[in-house]
Formats: sequence, C-alpha cells, structure tokens
Amino acid sequence: MEKIVSAGIVESYFDKLRRNLVLDVAIVGGGPSGLVAAYYLAKAGRRVALFERKLAPGGGMWGGAMMFNDIVVQSDALPILEELGVSYRHYRGDAYLVDSVHATAALIYAATRAGATIFNCYSVEDVVFKDERVAGLVVNWAPVIREGMHVDPLVIMATAVLEGTGHDCAIARLVARKNGVRLNTPTGEVIGERSLSIEEAERTTVENTKEIYPGLFVSGMAANGVSGSFRMGPIFGGMLLSGKKAAQMICDSL
Repeated sequence: MEKIVSAGIVESYFDKLRRNLVLDVAIVGGGPSGLVAAYYLAKAGRRVALFERKLAPGGGMWGGAMMFNDIVVQSDALPILEELGVSYRHYRGDAYLVDSVHATAALIYAATRAGATIFNCYSVEDVVFKDERVAGLVVNWAPVIREGMHVDPLVIMATAVLEGTGHDCAIARLVARKNGVRLNTPTGEVIGERSLSIEEAERTTVENTKEIYPGLFVSGMAANGVSGSFRMGPIFGGMLLSGKKAAQMICDSL
C-alpha cells in the first residue's frame, strides 16, 4: 500500500502537469477574480490552469474583514453567486452578506468542476516573451523562491495570460521592467493602487479589467493597481464581475 500511495500521487500529478504545459489561458493568482475567470473560461471549453503561490487559493476572500468571515456583495454580482451556488442574504439597500469561507470554497469548487486545473504552491518568476507579446509563464515552486534557492524553473506556454495577483501587480511590473515596454495605462507604466474609496473602486475594478499588453490581461485588484485606481476593502461584487469580464474578453481574443 505504501508503494501504491506514492506511485499513484506521482503518476497522477505529473500527468496533470504534462497536460497543462500548453494552455489557452494561464491565470496567475487564485483570488476571487481569478477563480471566477477560471470558471467561465473552463465552461467555455478553454484549456485553463490557475497558478497560486499559497497553499490555499482564495486570496483575501477567506478572511473577510479583519478575520470577521463575512463579506459584502452588491446586487449586480448576485447572478454570478447564483450560478456558482453561493448562498447570500440581504442586508440593506444594495448590500448582501455572504459567508466568506462558504463563498471561497464554492468558487474553488465551481472552477475545478468546470474543468479548470489549479496548481497551488507555485510562484511565477517570469513570463515567456515572444514576438512582442506575453506567451506563457516561467514557474517554480513557491518555497524555492521564498528560500532564494538557485533552482531553474519550468515553462508553461499560453495563448493568453491573466494576472490576478492583487495589490502587487507583480506580473505587469515584471513585464514592463524587464522588457522596456509601455502598458495600456494612462502613463504606460504600473501606476499603483490608491487609498480606499469603495464605490469608485468597485466601478473601476470592472472598467480597468482589460488587456494591458498583447497576451496579458489583468483582473481584480491588479486591474485597479495597474491603472492607478482605488482599493475597496471587503466588498467583492466588483471582483466577481471583473473575473467574468476578463474571461469574456479573453474568449473573444482567442
């Protein structure tokens, strides 16, 4: 049994990795916008994999607000919750309350059930840059990067890359810095996130979801950070709508 357990895991994992070395879409970051995008892309029949640095996907959604594990979602995003089977209850006005653990688990389940593959404990240390476009990811184990070990990476080829890394905008910064290119932002660079303004941030999260360089799309807080808009705190309607919009834009581009 000891041999069966180890052999089964090794054989299954490396078959899964082999099947995802060439993708339609590679998503960096497993927050709510990335998970929603993965769901809609997989539902549309695209080969999509999501690469998450941490042990558990979900981003900041798990913790709610200051570890009070409830979040707010506005009515515009309720159809997404209903499609993914997420329970919610009305609070007041346009605000609905959702248990953050329930919602995060539901997003992960929906994405994987639709056919998306999630690789956790992966760091993206670079992109593939060919013919003046982003054409894939350079990946390594997250602990390798964290410990600063000199271990060469592997390459995942992808027709499109979606950055959902949150506040850091890590992939956009990397692409601009290493390749000396201008991004599709007001300054041509990563502008950086502004302070909290909920209504403005919720609107611009969706507006700023776009292709910022050929082959590279942004969603969620990365979209606002790249284009210099605001943070929003523990309200997630814009994040969900951003993921859905990103999926549609990428499907159209493919």
